[in-house]
This record gives sequence, C-alpha cells and structure tokens, in this order.
Amino acid sequence: MATEDAAPPPERTPRLKANAIGFVDALVIGLNSTSPAYSLAAVIGPIVALAGIYAPGVMFASFVPMLLIASAFYYLNKVDQDCGTTFSWVTRAMGPWAGWLGGWAIAMTGVLVVGSLADVAVSFGLLAAGLDGWVDNSFVRQLLTVLLILVMTAVCVIGTELSAKVQNVLILAQVACLLVFVGVALYRVYAGTSAYDSVEPALGWLNPFGAGGAALTGGLLLGVFIYWGWESAVNLTEEVEDSATAPGRAGLWSTVILLVTYVSVGFAVVGYAGPAFLAENAGEEEFLFAQLATDVLGGWDWVLLLAVATSAVASTQTTIIPASRTALSMARRRALPTHYGHVSPRFRTPDVSTWWVAGIAIAWYLVVNQISANALLDSLTALSLLIAFYYALTGVACAVYHRRHLTESVHNFLLIGLGPLVGAGLLTWLLVRSVADMSDPANSYSGTSWFGLGPPLVIGIGIALTGVIVMIVWRLRSPAFWRERPGVADPDLVRRKER
Repeated sequence: MATEDAAPPPERTPRLKANAIGFVDALVIGLNSTSPAYSLAAVIGPIVALAGIYAPGVMFASFVPMLLIASAFYYLNKVDQDCGTTFSWVTRAMGPWAGWLGGWAIAMTGVLVVGSLADVAVSFGLLAAGLDGWVDNSFVRQLLTVLLILVMTAVCVIGTELSAKVQNVLILAQVACLLVFVGVALYRVYAGTSAYDSVEPALGWLNPFGAGGAALTGGLLLGVFIYWGWESAVNLTEEVEDSATAPGRAGLWSTVILLVTYVSVGFAVVGYAGPAFLAENAGEEEFLFAQLATDVLGGWDWVLLLAVATSAVASTQTTIIPASRTALSMARRRALPTHYGHVSPRFRTPDVSTWWVAGIAIAWYLVVNQISANALLDSLTALSLLIAFYYALTGVACAVYHRRHLTESVHNFLLIGLGPLVGAGLLTWLLVRSVADMSDPANSYSGTSWFGLGPPLVIGIGIALTGVIVMIVWRLRSPAFWRERPGVADPDLVRRKER
C-alpha cells in the first residue's frame, strides 16, 4: 500500500473524460496504433528474406507472445483501470523502481517512433499524389513531417472523441486499400498474370519452422515491431465505457485482427512477387511495397500508397496516446513533476504531457536526421529493446500481482499466471537476442560503429541510462512516490464476472 503522501490530494487529482468512447472506438485506436499497412511495408521484405515462403508462418508465430501479453494487459486492467497501464501495474506488483522504468520505456517509444511515422506518412502521401520530387527534398519533407505531428497532436489534445472519429475514418481507408491489394494480387497469381515468378499459396506456408530456427528467431524480432501498439486501447481505459473489461478486450481483439491482416497480406505478397524477388530487394524496406503497388495495381497504385500513408498518419496520432497517458499517470503519483499531470479543463485530456511528447519527438526527429537518414532507421531498430522490456515486465507483473489467486482455478493458472509468464519469457529471450545482434555494427542500417557497437544498441543503452539518471535525480528531489510498497490483487476484483 502507498503512504498517504504518495498521491496528490483528491482536489488536485486530474480526471480525464469518462465514457468518452466505446469498445469499437478503443479497438480501432488499438489497431491504428500498430499501423498495419506501414508495418507490413516496413518488414515484409526482410521477413521474406529470412523465411522465404514461410513468411506467413513467422508472422503467425510472432502473434503468440503478443496474445499472451495482451492477456496480461486484460487481467491487470480488470483490477486497476489506470491510464498509466504498465507503469501503474508494475509499481503495484513489483515496486516503484521497476514501475518507473516501465513507464520510462513506454514514453521513450513514442519519442523514437512518432517522427519516423509522420515522415513515412508524408512520403507515401506525396507519392500517392504524384509529387515524387518533393519526397527527395529533405527540407520540404521534414517541414511537412513536423506540421503533421503538430496537427495530430492538436487532434489528441482537442479530445478523445475527435481522435476516435479520425481513427475510424483512417482504419476504414487503410483496410479497404489493403483488401483491394490482396484481392488483385491473388487474382493475378491464379490468373498467371504476375510480373514476377509467382507461386500459388499453400497452407504449408503457415509452418513457422519451415525455414529453420535462425529464420524464425530473426522473424520474431521483426514481429515484435509489427504487432506493437495494440495496448493504446488500454491506455484509454479511464476514457472508455465499461473501463474494467472493454479496453482489455479491445487489446486482445486487436492482436487477433492484426494476425488475420498480416497473414493475408503475407500470402498475397509472397505469392505474387515470389520469394526470390523479395529477398533480393529486402533492403528497400517500405518502398518495396510502393513498387509492388505499381506492379499489382498499375495506374491504381495510389490505392496502396494511400493505405501506407493513412496507416502512418493514424499511428502518428495514436502513438502519442500511450506516452502522454503514461506521463500523466506518473505525474499523478509524483513519479514525475506534477505539471505533466495537467488536464485541460475544456477538453479533459492531458494537454501538457501530450505537447511535451510531441515536442521531444520533433526534436529527436530533426536532430537524428542531421546525423543521417540511416540514423533515424537505427533509432527505430532500438525500439524492439524498449518494447520487449516493458511487455515482458507487464507479463511478470500480472503473475506476481495475482500470485495469491493463481491456484484458485485452472483458468487463473493458465491465463493469468502461466500464459503471461511464457509471453514474458519469450520476449526476454528476444531481448537478449536483440542485444547480441545489435552489438555488431554490420547489422545496423548505417553499418557504422558507435563506441565499438551497433548504433541501435548504443541508442537503446543511452535511453536506458538516461532513464536511470532521471529516476535517481527525481527520487532525491521528490521521494514520495518511492514510499509506495508492492501489494496483491484484490480478490473481489479478480473474481469479478465479465459483463
């Protein structure tokens, strides 16, 4: 239990707008946070290069740890509807030090990725409009990227309802475009009109072990990125109707819908282009998708380009949500300065933390771009370290917080204890493998060495060390939060029936 001075007085406690959105809105936001079209565009080439025709199977295998961690989010949200999610839950289960680091990891993922998402949104939007020359003009592209971040941040601040409405439109456009691409690509495969050495899809492609263990390991590392983001639905728990169960269900369903989407596109891309072509062009990253759009759709290639653009626009907005809500939650518990916990009296959203996240993300984007375009990609690679860390931490926290209730039923043991722990174990293993891979400079986008290590690992270590320093400094300045002590889940909340 926390001591009385560990939390701000009731009259100073910020309150977000309750019941602002429903289950479907939360589900859409969770889906858009993963940026399905952009994620596919970014990793489909590298995954095929690793796994060949078994790429859909690797995408399926990547789904397993995500589903197990989504289960942890669901059951932790049932007993604690706090917008800080991992920060709040880990603090309750394992203490303030671990909780603070979990919150820091979530906040930093937003900082690292927002600029890149907005950049992709601008680039693909310009390509869809036929303004290819603007894409190559770094000043114009970066200016438009900053403007897009500011607009999306304003939408987040104005209100959760507006955010949800924007997201609903973007997900419809994104899914419709992807379905058109999948349908036309598969039609051309079976009609024999593909421009490449196409291969007819087979159920055997779903075997994740078909290409060997090394390919599966590398694919799982990429899979952490393509599934990441669904938990944004749970970060909105204080603003969602039926907050005890709806956000968690939205997170679970997000992972399932993403699985179907990714596997479908995987079959279409591998079948149409063939593994040889995709492996040869894996280094082209998301622009490989642009080339396939032209080949598959001809003059209608703007359809897929628009899908990637809208996907990145949507994710630019929704990725700000976890970071800003986590900062709000941390400020409420005095784990950060209290001004980060300010809630707009008019819009009832965390305006200060939202603008701070956007401002730091813009600064990061502009500074890293001055180093090189590859440095921005290396910073994205470092994301997998932070994601695996706080996901694994959440899985462990679920089992620890419910430890006195795990033997009450087989359901509790499997879904609240064993499942989240297995998910956490898989992600910890992937974290260790990521560190090993990133230590070799040859595995980075830039291929250069920073302090004898790969740039992504240096970025990851730098963020971790910065977090530890900030935590210690704030502990010395404001020790109230660190007086909190770990506890266990309320048995009445654990046994609560779902509505």
